[in-house]
Amino acid sequence: MAATSDRSDPRVPGADPCGPVRARCGAGGGGRSDDVHAGGMRPVREDRTLLLMTGWGSLSYAFGPLLAFGVVGVIVLLLRWAFAHGKSLVERRPEAGSPEEYGLLVRVAAPRTFVEAEVMRRHLEDAGLRATLAPTTHGPAVMVFPDDVKNARLVLRSAGHEPG
Repeated sequence: MAATSDRSDPRVPGADPCGPVRARCGAGGGGRSDDVHAGGMRPVREDRTLLLMTGWGSLSYAFGPLLAFGVVGVIVLLLRWAFAHGKSLVERRPEAGSPEEYGLLVRVAAPRTFVEAEVMRRHLEDAGLRATLAPTTHGPAVMVFPDDVKNARLVLRSAGHEPG
């Protein structure tokens, strides 16, 4: 059996892409794959996928399934985060609690409607006092911090509202 040279191996750079069989490339013989040979035929181009696959070794068969499982795993984690209970980024409706459940805030007025409570809160804001309109189990409440209680009641009385 005769030994073949590397010049006929299409995987070797600079090798004859036609290999030992020159009939496929026409009469011109070897050369680069973009050369046009005599007879108007192009040589067979080098198979670069063979060069890429030989670099992976014996683990090349596992790449596709591992990539698919990885993508599915990322999607599962993203969906679990998006649909988890109690961790929503969307603001929830406020729950009504008793007036004592609002921490440091003190109720200075208990109007009958939310519209009247909003008007009171805006009067307090215009006077430079920080005020909050809170839905309580006893109805709407206008609340301020303890340091502002006296000033808030004075502002509400001067505006014609009944502090409570």
